[in-house]
Amino acid sequence: MFVHVLLWFPLYVLMLLLWEEYGAKMGFSLVEETLQEKCVNLDAPQNIYGDGFYQDGDVIIGTLINVHNLAATPDLRFTRKAELAPCLDFQERSVRWLQAVVFAVEEINQNPTLLPGVRLGYHIMDSCSRYPHSLMAAVSMISGGNKTCGTIKPAKLLIGDSSSTQSILLSRTLSPLRIAMISYLASCQCLSDRRKYPNFFRTVPSDGFQARTMAQMAKRFGWTWVGAVVADNDYGRGAVQVFEEEIKGTGICLAFFHTLYREQLAKDVARAATTVQASSARVILVFAWYSDVEAFLLELIRRNVTDRLFLASEIWSTSDYLLENPQLYTISKGTLGVALRSAQIPGFDAHLRQLHPARYPDNEFLRTLWEKMFGCSLMKSSSMVIQKALPSCSGRESLEGIQSQFTDTSHLRVTYNVYLAVYAAAHALHSLLACTPQKISDPKIKPKCSSPDNITPAQLLQHIGQVHFTTLFGEEFYFQEGSIPPVYDLVNWQKAPDGSLHYVSIGRVEGNQLIINESAISWPGVSGKMPVSKCTSECPPGTRKAIKKGLPVCCFDCLPCTEGEISNSTGSIICYRCPQEFWSNSFRNECVPRETEFLSVRETMGITLMGVAVSGVVITTTVAVIFLYHRNTPIVKANNSELSFLLLLSLKLCFLCSLIFVGQPSLWSCRIQQAVFGISFVLCISCILVKTIVVVAAFHSTRPGSSALIKWFGPGQQRGSVLVFTCIQVVICAIWLSVSPPSPRRNFGIQGSKVVLECTVGSVVGFACVLGYISFLASVCILLAFFARKLPDNFNEAKFITFSMFIFCAVWITFVPAYVSSPGKYSVAVEIFAILASSFGLLFCIFVPKCYIILLKPENNTKRFLMGKA
Repeated sequence: MFVHVLLWFPLYVLMLLLWEEYGAKMGFSLVEETLQEKCVNLDAPQNIYGDGFYQDGDVIIGTLINVHNLAATPDLRFTRKAELAPCLDFQERSVRWLQAVVFAVEEINQNPTLLPGVRLGYHIMDSCSRYPHSLMAAVSMISGGNKTCGTIKPAKLLIGDSSSTQSILLSRTLSPLRIAMISYLASCQCLSDRRKYPNFFRTVPSDGFQARTMAQMAKRFGWTWVGAVVADNDYGRGAVQVFEEEIKGTGICLAFFHTLYREQLAKDVARAATTVQASSARVILVFAWYSDVEAFLLELIRRNVTDRLFLASEIWSTSDYLLENPQLYTISKGTLGVALRSAQIPGFDAHLRQLHPARYPDNEFLRTLWEKMFGCSLMKSSSMVIQKALPSCSGRESLEGIQSQFTDTSHLRVTYNVYLAVYAAAHALHSLLACTPQKISDPKIKPKCSSPDNITPAQLLQHIGQVHFTTLFGEEFYFQEGSIPPVYDLVNWQKAPDGSLHYVSIGRVEGNQLIINESAISWPGVSGKMPVSKCTSECPPGTRKAIKKGLPVCCFDCLPCTEGEISNSTGSIICYRCPQEFWSNSFRNECVPRETEFLSVRETMGITLMGVAVSGVVITTTVAVIFLYHRNTPIVKANNSELSFLLLLSLKLCFLCSLIFVGQPSLWSCRIQQAVFGISFVLCISCILVKTIVVVAAFHSTRPGSSALIKWFGPGQQRGSVLVFTCIQVVICAIWLSVSPPSPRRNFGIQGSKVVLECTVGSVVGFACVLGYISFLASVCILLAFFARKLPDNFNEAKFITFSMFIFCAVWITFVPAYVSSPGKYSVAVEIFAILASSFGLLFCIFVPKCYIILLKPENNTKRFLMGKA
């Protein structure tokens, strides 16, 4: 394909450089000499795709139009006569673009205020949508060469090309020669780089803007899983790159990305259709030429994939070629597209209707269009196949009343861009020839008056960048970074009453502002509802997103929020912790006030414990009444009745102190309950300890020399000992309560959904001293009782004290781990249970045996029996 380019292009460039350096005379001589071998007979039929359409003038504007869309398989034989492959796939609407150049030039030439005294000419050639063709055409136009060796002026600038890839290559090739290019359709964002492409301008906005528009549309409609099928060139790849940059951080992901290469279109279309069929993406971004899009859509129809929404780029969003294809009605209904702004050129419709090959006998593109449109053959046509297959044209054919893509001027988009490009070139020439002082950035170029004969492409390039004029519609035209400010129409493909498709304007894009009339959109599918395109459905309230490893952020799992956290919106990425006084509900979507928990007098547990405590008080009181009634009997007297009644009183206090622990904690209840508990138990243990000492002293006093022992531990000393032991605990409690007393607290960390109202111990050291002192007295008591357990009596008090103290110690040893591990109100219940269990243990072990003898065995209630002599 590139053999011809490799052979001739270096020579062409050399000729142009020599032209710039040594002058037109020497340059023309080189061109004439170089092209001598290529000359052909002027009377012979010309290659319509090599010479194109030429109109002489003072200044020639070169134009590249992709009249054809494909090239046949090239001849790759390496010979001097290697030719480019002929162009195929004739495009009607491209001829309309060509005619926009013709119309604009004729209009400018008739305008007395724009370029007065200067006649514009044009040289229009077919780029064939292929770089070798566009390169050869561009070199031919700027050098003035042709195959007839006729006198053709070189073009001072180029309008074109339509393809971004071809424009990139041409710009880089022509940039050293300072040849300006004004494209009407090359929209790749990369071409906005003025450092790389200083000679490139365009009358179409950059693709970056329409890619951003599509990203904004996806964000607006909630499409987070979008696929992309694009042309395998700078146009398609550049658009996807901008789209990906725009959706970063927005939660939108690219589901897949496929390219369509025209030389292997069938293979690429099949691969892309397979991916679309398997993907859950319901919205597909399509940046490709309309003929490639047609092949892609037809393949999807063949696979019965008709429930997708397509985001169309400007190149096919308004294509009549696709809209008029009945096979595409089902699949393309609802397509949303970004379209170039539309306009109507006054007088252009009449210009098209009056066209006739006889008026432009050298316009071979028009001749080919005429033959295709009317199904006849012009005798001078170079299309030998058409000549043989079709009848000759009568010459009376007319475009009046003909409805086709070529004659439809209701919405001129690319055609208007071509029209603006010609006017931009004309205004630049007008500025250059009018001797208007300009701010020239290049110091080598001095502002001066020029004539059409001596202007250079470099001078014209400088003036094109400063073009600023008002169009026929009152719009200001100027180049911004080589492009025009972005203005787009948003269109929607809708079904007409006759079943066909047509596009309807649903909005507009101006700069970064997106204006859409959503009520005017017709969505695809039978339901007519907006499609949902997500990799994973949005997480409902009460859950959060969890990214799946190895997949895009749009693919995730929905995990329920943990207790105490909520998410009250759809698609939340995190769960929020509820305030301290609140907790999450069962659905994890709302914070509700926490339940307050404490051992209440109204609940079963509280009532049960209070009932047991009251029962203990009643039983203790009953025992006291029995002892009081039988206070003169030997068994009561033998057990030190005074200490027995004091012990019964302390046990009653122990039972009663447990009641203080039930109910909502308050400042005074928290301070009293631990102090009353500590003092009551010390009083109880003190009485038992003194009773144990009395028992041991009484039996040891019977030994020789020990009679005085009991005298030193009489009733007064016993009462004093109990008082001293108890006062020590009182002092400990007083210090504890004065330094760091217990206080009520709202505990949020024990049970998540509940606030536990509890009493803190305040000073841990103080609480430990209270319990430690009780443990000390109990240890001394159990030690003395254990040694006196085998004294020779029928009724051994020390034995019962030993059993009672074992139970006491066992209860409080198990209390510590149970208290620590019990949550909330259950820790209070454990403490009450320990108080009640230890109190009942002391009561039953010490007093039940005595009550048994008093009530059921009165015959044993004698001194003789108690002394073991009966």
